[in-house]
Amino acid sequence: MKTNQTEEEWKSKLSSEEYRVLREKGTERPFSGEYESHWDSGVYVCKGCGIELFESKTKFDAGCGWPSFYQTIDKNKVKEITDYSHGMSRIEVVCGNCNGHLGHVFPDGHGTPTGLRYCINSVSLGFKKKD
Repeated sequence: MKTNQTEEEWKSKLSSEEYRVLREKGTERPFSGEYESHWDSGVYVCKGCGIELFESKTKFDAGCGWPSFYQTIDKNKVKEITDYSHGMSRIEVVCGNCNGHLGHVFPDGHGTPTGLRYCINSVSLGFKKKD
């Protein structure tokens, strides 16, 4: 999939909410996303380019209002960027292929195997169900 699209191409491909989150680093409202309470087996993919990002077996209920995962499929599939917006220091997570904004990662994983909580916007994700 072509990932060096113009902003006009992104706008024609994505819904307005997908564009706001993926391309403008927005955030969906907590507990509003399609995948926040989704527990099917499969793989979560980037809504912008389709690469596989998270396996359903790494998803957990963090109670934060966004889908949460304790690890990525492959560390090269996401990039972590220091984010100083909103008067705080956080680690932003973007797609390693198309640079779409996914969410943030926090080292507060509440006892998960990695201690990490990838807090991801549902609107940044697609899902491929496992047969």
